[in-house]
Amino acid sequence: MEKKKITVIGSGVAGLSSASYLAKSGHDVTLIEKNSTIGGRARSFKVDGFFFDMGPSWYWMPDVFERFYNDFGYTTKDFYELKRLDPSYRVFWKDGSKDDVPANLDEFYAWFEELEPGSTKKLDKFLKEAAYKYEVGMNDLVHKPSLKVSEFADMRIVKGSIKLHLFSSFSKYVKSYFSHPKIIELLEFPTLFLGAMPKDTPALYSLMNYADIKLGTWYPMGGMHQIISAFEKIAVAQGVRIITDCEAKGFTYKNGLIHEVNTPNNGTIATDIVVSGADYNYTDRQLAAGKSNYSEKYWDKRLMAPSSLLFYLGIDKKIDNLLHHNLFFDEDFDQHAVEIYKEPKWPSKPLFYACCPSKTDNTVAPEGKENLFLLVPLAPNLNDSEELREEYYNLIMTRLKEKTGIDVKSNVIYKRSYCIQDFKDDYHAFKGNAYGLANTLSQTAFLKPKITNKNIKNLFYTGQLTTPGPGVPPSIISGEVVAKEINKRIHAKKL
Repeated sequence: MEKKKITVIGSGVAGLSSASYLAKSGHDVTLIEKNSTIGGRARSFKVDGFFFDMGPSWYWMPDVFERFYNDFGYTTKDFYELKRLDPSYRVFWKDGSKDDVPANLDEFYAWFEELEPGSTKKLDKFLKEAAYKYEVGMNDLVHKPSLKVSEFADMRIVKGSIKLHLFSSFSKYVKSYFSHPKIIELLEFPTLFLGAMPKDTPALYSLMNYADIKLGTWYPMGGMHQIISAFEKIAVAQGVRIITDCEAKGFTYKNGLIHEVNTPNNGTIATDIVVSGADYNYTDRQLAAGKSNYSEKYWDKRLMAPSSLLFYLGIDKKIDNLLHHNLFFDEDFDQHAVEIYKEPKWPSKPLFYACCPSKTDNTVAPEGKENLFLLVPLAPNLNDSEELREEYYNLIMTRLKEKTGIDVKSNVIYKRSYCIQDFKDDYHAFKGNAYGLANTLSQTAFLKPKITNKNIKNLFYTGQLTTPGPGVPPSIISGEVVAKEINKRIHAKKL
């Protein structure tokens, strides 16, 4: 295969993945990153002995990570110790109770049976259908470049379309099996990460329940940033050059193709091909201005997944009554969802998530202290101010005290907030989104923004705003999908 000079913009998971696969194929790959550290949303920072992961905190689908490592001659344990969490997480409910979700499948079944007598057989069927969706979805659907509908004419997919429940509502699907409100909320919670209300999410995504219940919730000892360290080692081992503090500001063209990537601090980078793992909208509307794939009107009509209000807190004592992962469903789930997707505004009574990785890993906080990460899902593009952040910080601190019995606020010795404006500033995130596009039926597979640019044949896109979608495992796959498409076109002399 002809060797090409390839520039990858953005060092998030998708960018690192695509750079590694392309360099492994023999190409001369340079990866540029606007920030001072790599990782994109999965960056980390250290302060006063606390080590904070800035973004992803759930390690699901370990098989996707293992497959990536295997492709380069490694296994997960070459980079970090992977520990399964048991219980998987704790849920605080509206009735004042709390439940620890067991990792052990027999215990999980017993818990469902206790909540809803007779649900065991239903759960068994539900998980078998979810397993089929996971197998087809993660092994077939997500590995397609989604450039045309004919890719999905595969007989396995066509024959299995009914079993995949592509056109069924996730909410109706779950309620056809179960009636207990705790079970329904538990099974619907992954849709918060998928970026749409349960009733607008295809039932295909019960595959997430399989990932949760059967495959489990894991943690890489040392922190989620161990993933980025592993990906960096793999990229460098393939020959990828990584340049930080290097922001792409535009392109120079020759014969209709990108000839150079313009960076204000590093001059121009000569290139044959560009892969953008940066925000799709920013690349499309700003970097490729005048040659965009999509209009402003198109982008404004996209349904975005949520943004987030985040707090990184250092606590000067140990906290009782919290596990590693904690979901606070002590307010109305549907109302919060409406205030994200239907009537966008700062939520009146938000659900929130608390992650305390120092419960599992004593390296992320000084001895006797806790590392606490709080997240409130928000509608994208809301007004973001320090006053609003502080208002919600106080609200969440009050709720934590009520539910755990611990006055966490008085023991905070380090505090940093991160919200919509930060996502815009650091990642050029469209509308300040945190999770990309919502996974509605009209924004799934070939209906997502394309990985190719129709006006610039040597510009490609990867990451959470394109195929296959948001999340760390899909982003790993996105990088691979783009690399394969580029190699296919080079082999066919189309690049």
